[in-house]
Amino acid sequence: MENQILFDTAVMIFAAIALGRAAKLLKMPNVTGYLIAGLILGPSFLNVVTQEMVDGFVIISDIALAFIAFSIGSEFDLAYFKKVGIAPVIIAITEAFGAIILVTLTLILFGFDLKLSILLGAIASATAPAQTIMVINQYKAKGPLTSMLMSVVAIDDVVALIGFGFASTAVKMIDNPENANLLKSILSPIYEIIISFAIGIVLSIAMRILFKWFKKPANVICITLGFVSFTYWLANVVHGSPLLACMALGAVLVNIYPDIDRVMQVTEYFTPPIFMIFFVISGAGFDVSALAGIGVIGLIYVVMRVLGKVAGSWFGGKITKQENKICKYLGPTLMPQAGVALGLIVVASTLVPDYAAQIRVVILCSTFIYSVIGPVAAKFALEKAGEIQTKG
Repeated sequence: MENQILFDTAVMIFAAIALGRAAKLLKMPNVTGYLIAGLILGPSFLNVVTQEMVDGFVIISDIALAFIAFSIGSEFDLAYFKKVGIAPVIIAITEAFGAIILVTLTLILFGFDLKLSILLGAIASATAPAQTIMVINQYKAKGPLTSMLMSVVAIDDVVALIGFGFASTAVKMIDNPENANLLKSILSPIYEIIISFAIGIVLSIAMRILFKWFKKPANVICITLGFVSFTYWLANVVHGSPLLACMALGAVLVNIYPDIDRVMQVTEYFTPPIFMIFFVISGAGFDVSALAGIGVIGLIYVVMRVLGKVAGSWFGGKITKQENKICKYLGPTLMPQAGVALGLIVVASTLVPDYAAQIRVVILCSTFIYSVIGPVAAKFALEKAGEIQTKG
């Protein structure tokens, strides 16, 4: 069994390297190649990576997402926020609610059930940073758009959780107005946010103390791996958000530890194979046959969510007086969706069990579509904004 796992891991890495290079030759981001490699190796085609393997490699996915969130948090330098003010928060709200409003209203106009429309609209607000971060790292993107993007995708999860809390209340009120608990629906995501940030703050202080005594690169990576993993686990245990907790860990550390660049540099040597396997597994986990069931509701969701993100980002950028390239190109970089959105499927399914299968198909199919197209769109936007420094 152990030998088989080693063989399968080797096959995934080699396939990812090959398809990543092919994607690069086609002027596409490496991550797109990794996802396609997973799709080819997965149950939909060769079945080298079986569904059992996809389920068994969940620990790799957790570690990858934890480090991606930690990396995003490390960009939250207070000096940057003193410079740009509240703009990232406002833009995160406008782009999230742009998606919520457009998806919800369009589905209602096309005659779909009100409760289903509200829940899909709420899920549409969530943005997954993984693919976009890989594009930024590959092409060494740097500039005002990149900085704003890193801030917005982090805040986006907070907005999505709160927005979904209100949506859940609305659906409960439609079903049973007398028993709907507005306060509980509002406080639940707020608790999740507060406890996640509390975990990140406390553990980042402990992390900073250890770095004072252990400074060798080998020790730095061991401490970082230990704390990021523990943060992700603890947030799960206390019903917080693991991604927000890891973001908070990075966000506090960057402001209390002066040598954060060394930490992130050492981390970059450790994470590439984990990210590679994570994206291959993500591609393998998608069932191509499910695309046939996406239907009109899925097409509406895919298109309106993107338009909502683009319009909301533009509007938020304008009212906060951002550079034209931020207003114009931030929206396309916010296309990918996973993580929080996939978690919300479970909650939405319990609220409207009659539509559980439909919600799952729509979100899973759209997630794959965004995962393949999103990195290409992000690269295009960053190129147009003049923030890709190297060919990668």
